[in-house]
Amino acid sequence: MASRGGPRATGTDGSDYQHRERVASHYQMSVALKLEIKKLIYVHVGLWLLLLAQMCVGHLKLLPHDQVAMPYQWEYPYLLSILPSLLGLLSFPRNNISYLVLSMISTGLFSVAPLIYGAMEMFPMAQQLYRHGKAYRFIFGFSAVSVMYLVVVVAAQVHGWQLYYSKKLLDSWFTSTQEKKKK
Repeated sequence: MASRGGPRATGTDGSDYQHRERVASHYQMSVALKLEIKKLIYVHVGLWLLLLAQMCVGHLKLLPHDQVAMPYQWEYPYLLSILPSLLGLLSFPRNNISYLVLSMISTGLFSVAPLIYGAMEMFPMAQQLYRHGKAYRFIFGFSAVSVMYLVVVVAAQVHGWQLYYSKKLLDSWFTSTQEKKKK
């Protein structure tokens, strides 16, 4: 090898050392996946804040019940879904595998399970709305069940992608750990 300003080693132009200047693929993947998960967490926080606002307005009676309906039962346990997102964010700075695994498990318990329960809880009301056209709960003139099913669908997608990317990130971190152990 040659120094910066000095002569090059005979028989080389220096390009045979370019492989040392590339970042390992699992590190690149880790950065990209962390960014995607952060975006999903921000969307989740937005949805969470909307549900929290709806619950506060409903319970504090800031608006009449014909404008903002009282929350469904599934919304209360869903408020705990902010905890897995915080655990996920805490796992990023030092690639903490334990926090990421806890985040994934608690996402299933506090995010996905309430969404499944919510879909089942609201199904009879949705069935009545679409068979007979009768809605008894409203959110700013829209049937509450329609609005909340839209929230459930978006939240399910956000949490599904969050789990998928977290699993890929976990695999990336395990690859990194395995390579460190080999050395």
